[in-house]
Amino acid sequence: MKVFVIDKNKKPLMPCHPARAKELLNKGKAAVYRMFPFTIILLEREGGDVQEVEVKLDPGSKTTGISVVVLYKRGWVVVWAANLAHKSQLIVEKLIVRRTIRRNRRNRNTRYRPARFMNRSSPKGWLPPSKRSRIDNVVNWVKKLINISPITAMQVESVKFDPQKMVNPEIVGTEYQQGKLFGYEVREYLLEKWGRTCVYCGVKDVPLEIDHVVPRSRDGSDRVNNLTLSCHQCNQKKGNMPVEQFLASKPDRLTQLKQQCLISLKGVADMNSTRYAIGNGLKKLGLPVSFWTGGQTKFNRCQSHYPKEHWVDAACVGETGRKVDMSKIKNPLLIKAVGRGNRQVQLNDKYGFPRRKQDGSLYEPKKAKRINGFQTGDIVKVIKKGSCSFIARMTARASGYFWLADKKVSFTVKECRLIQRDDGFSYSKI
Repeated sequence: MKVFVIDKNKKPLMPCHPARAKELLNKGKAAVYRMFPFTIILLEREGGDVQEVEVKLDPGSKTTGISVVVLYKRGWVVVWAANLAHKSQLIVEKLIVRRTIRRNRRNRNTRYRPARFMNRSSPKGWLPPSKRSRIDNVVNWVKKLINISPITAMQVESVKFDPQKMVNPEIVGTEYQQGKLFGYEVREYLLEKWGRTCVYCGVKDVPLEIDHVVPRSRDGSDRVNNLTLSCHQCNQKKGNMPVEQFLASKPDRLTQLKQQCLISLKGVADMNSTRYAIGNGLKKLGLPVSFWTGGQTKFNRCQSHYPKEHWVDAACVGETGRKVDMSKIKNPLLIKAVGRGNRQVQLNDKYGFPRRKQDGSLYEPKKAKRINGFQTGDIVKVIKKGSCSFIARMTARASGYFWLADKKVSFTVKECRLIQRDDGFSYSKI
């Protein structure tokens, strides 16, 4: 991938080849401005000619593809690409934990604290935190790219899904208003669908219970496609176990169950609810934005015989994606949204009570966000004597002995050097 370049006034210039960037750094004409994405700043040069540069996006429910393309004489060339992994599911899990702790607190033998969600109204255009996080991640990364490259336009894939058409391709007219349960109750529908038998053991003529194929505790939904019938013994034995694990010894029943249960449409619903919000957020950046269909993206990708990947789909968005050159991209950057820390002052144990020390006293909250100039999430380079060096995100501790986030390595302030401040993302090569 190319290296981003800015002049001494921090004005973005054209990306350069890594060999050229290394030469400028060795001669002292440039310095490292940012590690991820790698950007250098010229110490003497001011201004320069720029070409047409576009950023292309392929928004997804879990991962968004990002590609930066430049128009050269031989055509459009991808000079930088990345896959941006969102943390929507992590946000959902944390909200569930917080909601459980608050509900348990209300049920204890304490004064009654009524829930406040009943007297609050949502503003117009409100979206859940998990979906808002996805939108903010995309918009913030486009802002980062605008600051380090001369972006002239943006192209975004905007896809509208029809969930009912995906479930039943032959649906027409008033059938959209009726739904799958038209004329049935849920239990009667399941009895007819599954032949009044337990789907796990095949027993008949026994009381049957409604069971979730994907348990609610594992993010399963209440859609009828996720409901089935089982006897009491199988229901209790399965619990919240994944159906693949529960039916590992019965592959035939597992195959039959999966054939009758359709895939989850949760990601489809997320995309339908956020596609306009992403477009409106990008329009506020002041650059031309064009929206294209997913069918044209797939056509461009298939015509060029490129593999199915998020950053590849992003490069194939729009008319300029028909003959785009991706040969320069070997290892695209993997960006993962991890957040900027925890705002919870006091951590709780598994029962919902504040954690305590062995002597019974409470842990004191961290007095300062930064400790000796470092904070949790900073990317540092650790150099241990007689050992190899590490570059990773760190976890700051009040004791002065820090940890690397992905390695069990302890180090002090004297053994590390700051590479990049925390920006809420972690980086790695695919």
